[in-house]
Amino acid sequence: MSRYFTDRLARNVVFICATVSFVILLAIAVFIFKEGLPAFKEIGFINFIFGMVWRPGQEQYGIFTMIVGSIAVTAGSLILAIPLGIACAILLADVAPFKLRRFLRPLVELLVGIPSVVYGLVGLVLLVPAVREIGGNGFSIATASIVLMAMVLPTIISISEDSIRAVPMSYKEGALAMGATHWQTIWRVLLPAARSGIGTSIVLGMGRAVGETMAMIMVIGNAIILPKTPLDPARTLTGNIAVEINYASGLHENALFATGIVLFIFIVILNSIAVILFKRGTHVQTVT
Repeated sequence: MSRYFTDRLARNVVFICATVSFVILLAIAVFIFKEGLPAFKEIGFINFIFGMVWRPGQEQYGIFTMIVGSIAVTAGSLILAIPLGIACAILLADVAPFKLRRFLRPLVELLVGIPSVVYGLVGLVLLVPAVREIGGNGFSIATASIVLMAMVLPTIISISEDSIRAVPMSYKEGALAMGATHWQTIWRVLLPAARSGIGTSIVLGMGRAVGETMAMIMVIGNAIILPKTPLDPARTLTGNIAVEINYASGLHENALFATGIVLFIFIVILNSIAVILFKRGTHVQTVT
């Protein structure tokens, strides 16, 4: 009787917590759309999304340059983070000795807990002067991509490592028994078998990259221009909201909330892709 009561209580607590979380997220979404939709109506969807000029004082609101900046920084960080993250995951899952894994894994997990402002500070002090030696003033997409890479890496490493470890040992044993080398087994067997989980880690890392704010404000330059090279400054969608929301009012404030709607849609799409990949990976493992 006591066990039945405990199980029922736990189930009800989980249900209540999940419902409250869903209601909170729904309320946030409703509030953002309520405040942002008037901007689409006043400015025009096409003019808002594809407009090249953002001048609140002149009632000009176009976020295309910031969309390009966000995509460029996200793409740059993933180009750097994906090979490094997968390599680290392989090291932790199947290459490194047990004692080394025990030492490295907590370090990777520790990176998740570092505040974004600390990453931005390190980028501001170390990376900006280094990039300035290459070209530009140092505040650029390249600098922001490197900082964002460090922030995305723990997500890619952790989930990819778990996915590689979830591959049945019989896969590896079968490949080795057929004469494959250790590296051939990793490249031809383990990675393809774990591709769904690795893909999920990349998508979740992309979601983290799209939503990052503080570190980007500190190192990207916040210039509302269309970047042409990685050494050019830019402004992201999240940075635009954070920089201007304190003094915005009227249509300007609505335009910032409309920017939040664009971000919201981006993140929903990315999370949906992650869920689809996760379910597909789970289905494959169940069938095997």
